[in-house]
Amino acid sequence: MSNYLKHKEYLGTVEYSTEDEVFYGKLFGINDLVTFEGASVKEIKNAFEEAVEDYISTCAALNKKPEKTFKGSFNVRLPTELHKDAAFIAAQKNVSLNDFVKGAIEYAVRHKEEVSREVLPGNH
Repeated sequence: MSNYLKHKEYLGTVEYSTEDEVFYGKLFGINDLVTFEGASVKEIKNAFEEAVEDYISTCAALNKKPEKTFKGSFNVRLPTELHKDAAFIAAQKNVSLNDFVKGAIEYAVRHKEEVSREVLPGNH
Protein backbone atom coordinates (compact mmCIF):
# COMPACT_ATOMS: atom_id res chain seq x y z
CA MET A 1 0.00 0.00 0.00
CA SER A 2 1.28 3.44 -0.87
CA ASN A 3 0.36 6.76 0.67
CA TYR A 4 1.85 8.73 -2.21
CA LEU A 5 0.70 9.84 -5.62
CA LYS A 6 3.05 10.65 -8.51
CA HIS A 7 2.53 13.01 -11.44
CA LYS A 8 5.24 14.55 -13.63
CA GLU A 9 7.99 13.56 -11.18
CA TYR A 10 6.13 15.20 -8.29
CA LEU A 11 5.05 13.26 -5.25
CA GLY A 12 2.06 14.02 -3.08
CA THR A 13 1.21 12.60 0.32
CA VAL A 14 -2.21 11.05 0.86
CA GLU A 15 -3.98 10.75 4.19
CA TYR A 16 -7.57 10.20 5.22
CA SER A 17 -9.59 12.13 7.78
CA THR A 18 -12.29 9.93 9.31
CA GLU A 19 -13.77 12.99 10.99
CA ASP A 20 -14.18 14.92 7.73
CA GLU A 21 -14.51 11.81 5.53
CA VAL A 22 -12.06 13.22 3.02
CA PHE A 23 -8.69 12.32 1.55
CA TYR A 24 -6.11 15.11 1.74
CA GLY A 25 -2.46 15.65 0.99
CA LYS A 26 0.30 18.01 0.03
CA LEU A 27 3.07 18.14 -2.54
CA PHE A 28 6.31 16.66 -1.29
CA GLY A 29 9.77 18.09 -1.95
CA ILE A 30 8.91 21.71 -2.69
CA ASN A 31 9.55 24.87 -0.71
CA ASP A 32 5.94 26.04 -0.97
CA LEU A 33 2.86 24.60 0.69
CA VAL A 34 0.49 23.12 -1.90
CA THR A 35 -2.41 21.05 -0.60
CA PHE A 36 -5.24 19.11 -2.23
CA GLU A 37 -8.23 17.02 -1.16
CA GLY A 38 -11.01 14.83 -2.47
CA ALA A 39 -13.90 12.70 -1.21
CA SER A 40 -12.94 9.64 -3.28
CA VAL A 41 -9.83 8.02 -4.69
CA LYS A 42 -10.67 9.40 -8.13
CA GLU A 43 -11.21 12.90 -6.70
CA ILE A 44 -7.94 12.91 -4.73
CA LYS A 45 -6.00 11.77 -7.82
CA ASN A 46 -7.59 14.49 -9.94
CA ALA A 47 -7.06 17.13 -7.25
CA PHE A 48 -3.40 16.10 -6.92
CA GLU A 49 -2.77 16.33 -10.66
CA GLU A 50 -4.53 19.71 -10.80
CA ALA A 51 -2.40 20.91 -7.87
CA VAL A 52 0.79 19.87 -9.68
CA GLU A 53 -0.27 21.57 -12.91
CA ASP A 54 -1.30 24.73 -11.04
CA TYR A 55 1.96 24.78 -9.11
CA ILE A 56 4.01 24.43 -12.30
CA SER A 57 2.09 27.18 -14.10
CA THR A 58 2.18 29.51 -11.09
CA CYS A 59 5.94 29.07 -10.78
CA ALA A 60 6.34 29.75 -14.51
CA ALA A 61 4.27 32.93 -14.21
CA LEU A 62 6.46 34.04 -11.31
CA ASN A 63 9.65 33.02 -13.15
CA LYS A 64 10.46 30.76 -10.21
CA LYS A 65 12.05 27.31 -10.18
CA PRO A 66 9.32 24.90 -9.01
CA GLU A 67 11.35 22.15 -7.34
CA LYS A 68 12.90 22.30 -3.93
CA THR A 69 16.63 22.08 -4.19
CA PHE A 70 18.00 19.32 -2.03
CA LYS A 71 21.35 20.71 -0.94
CA GLY A 72 22.99 17.35 -0.39
CA SER A 73 23.64 17.92 3.29
CA PHE A 74 21.60 17.24 6.38
CA ASN A 75 22.15 16.45 10.05
CA VAL A 76 21.88 12.89 11.26
CA ARG A 77 21.49 12.11 14.95
CA LEU A 78 22.65 8.68 16.06
CA PRO A 79 22.92 6.88 19.34
CA THR A 80 26.48 7.20 20.67
CA GLU A 81 27.30 3.51 20.24
CA LEU A 82 26.08 3.46 16.61
CA HIS A 83 28.11 6.59 15.85
CA LYS A 84 31.20 4.97 17.36
CA ASP A 85 30.67 1.69 15.47
CA ALA A 86 30.12 3.49 12.15
CA ALA A 87 33.23 5.64 12.64
CA PHE A 88 35.27 2.54 13.49
CA ILE A 89 34.11 0.66 10.37
CA ALA A 90 34.79 3.75 8.23
CA ALA A 91 38.31 3.97 9.67
CA GLN A 92 38.88 0.24 9.01
CA LYS A 93 37.79 0.78 5.38
CA ASN A 94 39.98 3.89 5.16
CA VAL A 95 37.05 6.15 4.21
CA SER A 96 35.58 9.18 5.91
CA LEU A 97 32.50 8.76 8.07
CA ASN A 98 30.67 10.96 5.55
CA ASP A 99 31.58 8.60 2.68
CA PHE A 100 30.60 5.58 4.79
CA VAL A 101 27.16 7.09 5.54
CA LYS A 102 26.74 8.13 1.89
CA GLY A 103 27.53 4.55 0.81
CA ALA A 104 25.02 3.14 3.31
CA ILE A 105 22.29 5.48 2.03
CA GLU A 106 23.13 4.64 -1.60
CA TYR A 107 22.87 0.93 -0.76
CA ALA A 108 19.53 1.45 1.02
CA VAL A 109 18.11 3.39 -1.93
CA ARG A 110 19.22 0.75 -4.44
CA HIS A 111 17.80 -2.05 -2.26
CA LYS A 112 14.77 -0.21 -0.87
CA GLU A 113 12.43 -3.23 -0.87
CA GLU A 114 14.79 -5.45 1.11
CA VAL A 115 15.88 -2.62 3.41
CA SER A 116 12.33 -1.54 4.27
CA ARG A 117 11.47 -5.10 5.33
CA GLU A 118 14.68 -5.83 7.21
CA VAL A 119 16.11 -2.63 8.65
CA LEU A 120 13.77 0.32 8.97
CA PRO A 121 12.01 0.91 12.29
CA GLY A 122 8.34 -0.04 12.34
CA ASN A 123 8.67 -2.61 9.55
CA HIS A 124 9.17 -5.73 11.65
